This record gives sequence, C-alpha cells and structure tokens, in this order.
Amino acid sequence: MSKTEARLKELGITLPVPAAPVANYVPFTRSGNIVQISGQLSNDGNGRIKGTLGVDVTLEEGVEAARLAGINLLAQMKAAAGGDLDKVVRVLKLNAFVQAGPDFYDIPQVINGCSDLMVEVLGDAGKHARSAVGMYKIPLGFAVEIDATIEVAD
Repeated sequence: MSKTEARLKELGITLPVPAAPVANYVPFTRSGNIVQISGQLSNDGNGRIKGTLGVDVTLEEGVEAARLAGINLLAQMKAAAGGDLDKVVRVLKLNAFVQAGPDFYDIPQVINGCSDLMVEVLGDAGKHARSAVGMYKIPLGFAVEIDATIEVAD
C-alpha cells in the first residue's frame, strides 16, 4: 500500500470511481508532468450537495461540499497519475467555484474544505495556490465545483 493510500485509509476516506464527463470534454489532460483536472462537483454519487450557499445550504454544508469535490479531485488525480497517488508531486492550483446567494461572502471558508483535505492527504505536496469565486449558478445545481492543476512524476 502506498503512503498516500495508507493516509486515506487512516482518514477513513474511500475514493470513488472517477466521474465520467457529462459533456464534450475529458476528465483530465496531461502535457509533460503537468495535469489539468476538469471541474469536480460536490457529488458523492447520491446527488449531493446541491443548492445555494446562504440560501438553502449552510456554511458547514458548503465546507463538506468542497471536501466532496476534493475527494473527487483526488480520484481523478489517482487516475491521471497511473493509479498511484504517490506520484503526485504537487497540487499547483485549485480554481474553486461556489454557488452563492446575494448576501453570502464566506466563499474562502467554504473552499477551505478542499484545501484542508489536500494538505491532510498529501502533506506539503497538497499546499497550493487557489482562486475562490462566488457564482450565480454551477452545473447541475451543485453547490461547489473545483478544478485543479497538479504536477506528477514520470
């Protein structure tokens, strides 16, 4: 068992089967050692967490939504790294989008759910730059969508 797989087990996290694209795109692209991972939603396979932060989704639910998107990112990272998360050299950047109501401003706190997960699982390799943006709508009504740029080893 790899170091990262052992860490996931210790945290009680089981990675899902990476989500298939829902339109005309691929789950990730790779050029050299840089991988761009398509946006992952706050979906655990049961269709949650959907809604609008500050309207029908609480801050705490939003943090969990970002964590779910992060778990889905990790599943895609594993696929992009040939099935071995130990080949993830660094999470370079997260671009995060929160479906936010008109008076909801705690967008960075929501995205900490994903940022904290990356560091919990990958240690220093999980430390990243990021953008956190409030949006009017996110595809399929989900509360959070996050994409990532990572570096992987050969």
